[in-house]
Amino acid sequence: MARERLREAPGTAAVPGRPANRKPPAAGAGTGRLAIRARALGDLVTGRPVHLYATSVLRIGYGSLYLAFLLREFSHRHEIWGPGAAWTPALAAQLFDQTGWFSVLLLSDSPVYFELCYALALVTCALFTLGWRTRATSLLFAVVVTSFHARAIFMTDGGDNLILLMALYLTLTSCGRHWSLDSRRSRMEAARTDGVPQRVREPSARQLRAARITLTTVVHNCAVFVIAAQVCLLYGSAGLYKVQGSLWGDGTAVHYVLNLELFRPWPVLSHFLDQYPMVIAAVSYLTVLTQVAFPFVLFGRLKYPVLVMLLSMHLGIAVLLGLPLFSGAMIIADAVFLPDRFYALLPRLGRRTALRCGIRLPAPRQPAEFATLHAQGARDSPAPSGAKVRE
Repeated sequence: MARERLREAPGTAAVPGRPANRKPPAAGAGTGRLAIRARALGDLVTGRPVHLYATSVLRIGYGSLYLAFLLREFSHRHEIWGPGAAWTPALAAQLFDQTGWFSVLLLSDSPVYFELCYALALVTCALFTLGWRTRATSLLFAVVVTSFHARAIFMTDGGDNLILLMALYLTLTSCGRHWSLDSRRSRMEAARTDGVPQRVREPSARQLRAARITLTTVVHNCAVFVIAAQVCLLYGSAGLYKVQGSLWGDGTAVHYVLNLELFRPWPVLSHFLDQYPMVIAAVSYLTVLTQVAFPFVLFGRLKYPVLVMLLSMHLGIAVLLGLPLFSGAMIIADAVFLPDRFYALLPRLGRRTALRCGIRLPAPRQPAEFATLHAQGARDSPAPSGAKVRE
C-alpha cells in the first residue's frame, strides 16, 4: 500500500528533515542572492564617499608630521639631502637605476637650488596640512615625500616608508572635505549664493557632472580601502614574523631591545623597566597578540581596545626606542579605522569641556557639504518663475 501511494503522488511525498509544506529553493535563488550582494557592494562603492573625517585626519597628521620632520632636520639638511651629503648624488643616481626612483633634488647640484627646494617643501607641507587647494597640494606633497625619501633612503628610521605610501594614497582621496581651508571656502560660497537662483544646466552637462562625481567617489572609496588594507597587511605581517622568532616566543624580545645602545635615548628609563621580567614578558606577548589579531577584529567592537593597545605600544616605541617618526606614522594610520561619527563628536566634546572650564565659545556653524558628492542623484532644479537667471 505504501508503495502504491508513493507511485500515485510522488510530488507529495515528505522528505526527512524538511517540512511537508515547504517548497524546494528555486534554481536561481543563489544567483539572486549573489546579485543582491553585488548590487549592495556597488552602492557602497559608488553611493557616497566614506571616512571623510578620517582622511582629513590623515591629511593633517601626515602633513604636520613631515613638516615637523623637515624642521627638526633643518640644521642637518646638507648632511642628509644636500649636494655634499655622505650619500652622494652619484650613489643616489646609481640606486635610481636599480629601483626606478626619482628625486627633484638631483636635477641640479647648486646649493641655491637645494635651499629653494627645501623652502618649497616646507611651504607645501604647511599648505597640505591646512587643506589649501588640496587636490593640487596633495600631488605636490607626494612629490616632496618621494623626492626626499629617494634622495637619502638609508638615512632615516623607517617611518618615512609608511608616510611615502600614505602620501601617494591620499592623492586619490577627498582629504580636504573637513577641517581645511577648502571646506571653509566652500561654506562661504554656499552662504553667499544661498537663495540666488542658479542657471539651468543642459542635460548633457548634468550627466557629465554626475559622472565626474561618481568617478571621484569611486576613486576615494577605493583609496580608503587600500589604506586600510595596507595597515592590516603591515600589522599582520609584523605579528607573523614575530611568531616565527624564538625571542618573542619566550617573552624576552623586549628585554634585548631595551639593551640595544642604538635605541636607548633614555638609558635610565630602559634600565628601570628591564628590572621587571614579568612585565617585559607580558608586553612581548601582548604585542604579538594585538598585531596578529588586528585584521580579524576590524568588524566588531573589539577593535577599539585593540586600537588603544596599539596606541600605547607606539607611544612606548617613540619614548623608549627614540623612533618618533615611525610611531607617529603608525598612530596616524590607525585613525582610518575610527568611524566618522567619532570625529563628528569631537567638537561637541570640546565645547562641553570649554563650558565646564568657564570658557565661552562662539555658536557652532552648520557644516556645509563640500561640493556635491553626497547628492549624486540630485538634479538641478529649474529657476522659479519670474526670477532672473544668473549667468
